[in-house]
Amino acid sequence: MSSPPPMTDRLALVRNRPKGMSHPDHGEALFLHRIARSDLEERLSEVNRTFTAPAIVTGFPDFWSDFCADMVVVPDEDLLPLQSEAHDLVIHTMSLHWANDPVGQLVQCRRALKPDGLCIAVFPAGKTLGELRASLAEAEARVRGGLSPRVLPMGEIRDLGGLMQRAGFALPVADVVTQAVEYRALSSLFRDLRAMGETNALGARIRHFASRRLFAAAEAIYRASFATPEGNLRATFELQFLTGWAPHD
Repeated sequence: MSSPPPMTDRLALVRNRPKGMSHPDHGEALFLHRIARSDLEERLSEVNRTFTAPAIVTGFPDFWSDFCADMVVVPDEDLLPLQSEAHDLVIHTMSLHWANDPVGQLVQCRRALKPDGLCIAVFPAGKTLGELRASLAEAEARVRGGLSPRVLPMGEIRDLGGLMQRAGFALPVADVVTQAVEYRALSSLFRDLRAMGETNALGARIRHFASRRLFAAAEAIYRASFATPEGNLRATFELQFLTGWAPHD
């Protein structure tokens, strides 16, 4: 029996990220990364531990490479270039939502930890872009008479908490930080997603350009369903934090 195709087209993902970094709005659009970074700094400050061999897994090294002193930075490839039991802290940041095998990514992080080492993963999940997903789906049903994958499916919060346990971590904890953002137009949201490097990299995506009619219908639906009293378009982002420790007697 043949295996299902991977959810993520890694070539497209790797191509989208440098385009985002060169986008004129790239720095401003990384607000989710800044929220994640601030929250991680606070979490680590509350841990009664000095980490001397940290590593970070990320698709955005320009933003995260200076997060900790002497930090090893590795890309979020299917096979992580991490040495076994070499680190006392591994952070997997803003990339796990695109992983074709998220549990496998976390297993590799655990194996890279020394006994009693700490792993923290943070990534968009849950209701992230739920308004956009619903609006595009309804617009596509009206305009094209069918659906195509345009927005990455986000893991449900109630299910993601079990990932750390499945990966073999001790004392797993899962929690969420929610951020609501308002946009004047759908094009402004699309601009931010491009600048984030978060445009469509789904393996099953349609490879030709969508019509203006589709996006006009999507914006009308978005405004009818998710506009603020001021007439802006509300977009929800949820950051999932997963924390766990490498087992130790």
